[in-house]
Amino acid sequence: MFDKLDFIHDKYDELNRKIADPEVINNQPEWQKYMKELSDIEPIVHEYKRYKEIKEGLESTKSILEESTDEELREIAKMELNELEESMAQSEHQLKLLLLPKDPNDEKNVIVEIRAGAGGDEAGLFAGDLLRMYTRYAERQRWKVEMMSVNETGVGAIKEAVFLIKGKGAYSRLKYESGVHRVQRIPVTESGGRIHTSTATVAVLPEVDDVEVEINPNDVRVDVFRSSGNGGQSVNTTDSAVRLTHIPTGIVVSCQDEKSQLKNKEKAFKILRARLYDKMQAEQDAEIAEARKSQVGTGDRSERIRTYNFPQGRVTDHRINLTIYKLEYFLDGDIDEVIDALITTDQTEKLKQVV
Repeated sequence: MFDKLDFIHDKYDELNRKIADPEVINNQPEWQKYMKELSDIEPIVHEYKRYKEIKEGLESTKSILEESTDEELREIAKMELNELEESMAQSEHQLKLLLLPKDPNDEKNVIVEIRAGAGGDEAGLFAGDLLRMYTRYAERQRWKVEMMSVNETGVGAIKEAVFLIKGKGAYSRLKYESGVHRVQRIPVTESGGRIHTSTATVAVLPEVDDVEVEINPNDVRVDVFRSSGNGGQSVNTTDSAVRLTHIPTGIVVSCQDEKSQLKNKEKAFKILRARLYDKMQAEQDAEIAEARKSQVGTGDRSERIRTYNFPQGRVTDHRINLTIYKLEYFLDGDIDEVIDALITTDQTEKLKQVV
């Protein structure tokens, strides 16, 4: 590990020299590339410098204990030694985390897709609750939310919603949300007071650009039609809605939220690109040996990952056996406690694999 850290430190010094070179400064694309590399390894270098400072302090304190005959000084040194050993262990653990291979998608924006599952109208209402939860979470993070497509079935109920969340590190925080979410509660339409179980599925896809996923125009059939809304609302008199069918994969994307056909087409292609990228990633992941996969991962779409139990006011994440009794706050977007726990578990599993 320390050979790797020494190499990164040397690379850091080299990059600093390059970005100060007038020739490189005049070549903006090259300068920006070096700046990106520098910012990527800077946290590692800073932590490594801290580690070495702690190590020097530790060695100095040990020397005092070995050489000094002053009992008062030795007692102080013993206390410092315990603190330094603890700090050194923490710094070494942090360095191991920083050296873990990074998910190349972590800094990307995300496209979130929520679909009502089993449970009829109640599933649609729950899907609406999840839409609000993620929207509120994005607001708490000061991220921007852009609705791309929504299919409403009634007041507060949705059949499907697709939206873009723009913000630094959005994918790194939300990628664990993919999977089946289950709700247990008494529906407003239930006169007998019985608890019903309904589900909704969530898919979190990294936003990708044209360079990462190239789509052959000949592979896509584009259909236009008039948009329709709930109760006669948002009905256009022009063919502004767009449906894309990717012929090789059979993936279909519809978008009708915008009044402009061009904007709907643009949004639909963005969703299609993300779904194709996700499909490619899923195929690559399937080739990786199960032993090397993270215990948490980014969530299988068919996997039941979480239960929201209203009578008990609890939220349980089944992947890490974590239960919290803050359902009301959780559905209002206060979901960091569970996300942090998922990230910690994922990092721990990856560290075990490295060891």
